[in-house]
Amino acid sequence: LVMREVFAVLELAAASDATVLLEGETGTGKELAARAIHDASARRRGPFVAVDCGALPQNLVESELHGHVRGAFTGALQARRGAFARADGGTLFLDELDALPLDLQPRLLRALETRTVRPVGGDSEQAIDVRVVAAAQRDLAAAVAGGALRPDLYYRLSVVRVSLPPLRARREDIAPIVRTLLQLRGLPVADIEGPALARLAAQPWPGNVRELRNAVDRAIALSPGARSFAELRWQVPGDRSETAAEPELELDQPYAAAKQALLQNFERRYLRAL
Repeated sequence: LVMREVFAVLELAAASDATVLLEGETGTGKELAARAIHDASARRRGPFVAVDCGALPQNLVESELHGHVRGAFTGALQARRGAFARADGGTLFLDELDALPLDLQPRLLRALETRTVRPVGGDSEQAIDVRVVAAAQRDLAAAVAGGALRPDLYYRLSVVRVSLPPLRARREDIAPIVRTLLQLRGLPVADIEGPALARLAAQPWPGNVRELRNAVDRAIALSPGARSFAELRWQVPGDRSETAAEPELELDQPYAAAKQALLQNFERRYLRAL
């Protein structure tokens, strides 16, 4: 249900040219959502350019976004078009926006407001026609409160704000996701059910769908000859499935210490289940 609501918002946003802000943990599919917006928009015949702001060295972020002219800095042997110019007529996806240095945010804001860019070392500005989709792992409103993000940039980007839920908040999606992943890997799919599915549904999945995809690939690699979901051998890091066996009593410990150990074990299991 929660993903149906997300899909409905993305579909409506794609029909417009509004700036979209995607928020969600790693592995929740922010770039897939950005590509879906682009593919369903009137700009689908234009380029889709993705920039990971968190993966760029700080001294290259400005050049990557706005471009540079020849000789603008040491190593700039030739002019280079920035991401805004390369995405002209299409969509620019700014991933990990919360990693953008504070001193570079005013130039990004100006580009969004004026729809023009000036390459590093250049004298003239270039008009651009770009639809921007931004993404961040954390709540950007909290980043504004903490002084890591300019409020005016936040308000400019959060025209349509979409929160992508983590996998643990939509465990009913695990079975269809696993089915799709197995089909993509050429494995015949019958029923996705049984103890293996219960194990998968019990995991916290901090890496979300990306981690689940890795678990599927690992199960296929460890199960040569498997022709169904039931035949796969699953090894999930941090597996928190519990046995139903009654815990053994530690009779070599004093009563109070043994009781405290059992209570601590119960609290851990209770919190995991919660």
